[in-house]
Amino acid sequence: MNKLAGIMLTETSSPLIQWLWRGAMVLAGIILLTMYYDVFDYYEVGIVVLTAFCMALIGQNWMGIRWYIIVVGLLSLFAIQRYANDLTLANSDFFLNYMLASQSAFMWMSALFVMATVTYFAGLFLRSEFTQKIGTALTWSASAMGMIGLMVRWKESYLIGPDVGHIPVSNLYEVFILFAIITSILYLFYERRYQTRALGGFVLLVISSAVAFQLWYTFERQAHEIQPLVPALQSYWMKIHVPANFVGYGAFAMAAMIGVAYLLKSWRQSVNPQGLLATTLPDKAVMDDLMYKAIALGFAFFTLATILGALWAAEAWGGYWSWDPKETWALIVWLNYAAWLHMRMTKGWHGRPMAWWAVIGLFVTLFAFLGVNMFLSGLHSYGTL
Repeated sequence: MNKLAGIMLTETSSPLIQWLWRGAMVLAGIILLTMYYDVFDYYEVGIVVLTAFCMALIGQNWMGIRWYIIVVGLLSLFAIQRYANDLTLANSDFFLNYMLASQSAFMWMSALFVMATVTYFAGLFLRSEFTQKIGTALTWSASAMGMIGLMVRWKESYLIGPDVGHIPVSNLYEVFILFAIITSILYLFYERRYQTRALGGFVLLVISSAVAFQLWYTFERQAHEIQPLVPALQSYWMKIHVPANFVGYGAFAMAAMIGVAYLLKSWRQSVNPQGLLATTLPDKAVMDDLMYKAIALGFAFFTLATILGALWAAEAWGGYWSWDPKETWALIVWLNYAAWLHMRMTKGWHGRPMAWWAVIGLFVTLFAFLGVNMFLSGLHSYGTL
């Protein structure tokens, strides 16, 4: 615990900066509602208000996220204004065509995440703190481009037609992008808090895998095309159920990749205690604590998402639970991590068994997220590949 206390960083801004930031977020929310109130429904208004509140809370002591929100907000608004209600400008306007139209932004996001993965690993193997700092900057940039792309895609859907417009969390293409953004932001938070960049390459590896799938899905299935929502998704529940789910997925994925790093360090310490991975990766107590915090956070959000999903099912299908394959596997995921936390908190389990469990848990989660869509059918069949 002393090692953890020495590593964890508490970053506190002055009261004036905190109040200025809170005021800026309130002002930003008011501006958005003023500009787009005519196209937002009541639930999207609620999302804007809740987002402004959460960003005010999160950003008051985290300088990195403050700059992230400012850059994403300004560039998103700039891109939206460039459209001037004409979707065809995406191919002729310089800034839209090469940088800020949703597809351009997503391509930048993909390239930057892969570059960040390589850079983090290069910094780890070269023992270069400067190189790892570049990895952090690339990760922030990639996440920003992804979020800009989602914001602009939201506007693009309305430019196609008011009946087509929807928040971009409705299909596998969009949620893979959301997964990459959420996982990277979660990692950057813990990177700052624990003052270690040695885990960046491992966490970015799962993000790059998601990016690779998203690119395949784009070019093979033309999944990037914006389509009207199917009737089952025309619900306000989608706008809160899906993001909550993917905070859970992102946290579980991060925990699994930290588990991989933990197992590698344990193995190398037993073979060569002075080897590269044995000496450059964080202390095992730090990684063990990180796995616990990530899974606890993911479990909280996944539980919330499951409850919201049950409420959505009751409205859409007349029952809270129907043992649909997606629901069944969501329950399996929930039970898996509930058991992990139970053994950690009540039995004191830690170390290699819990690291292996976190890694295996990722494959269980991956099947619940993607495998069910590929191999099983049910009420969630609108999410098939």
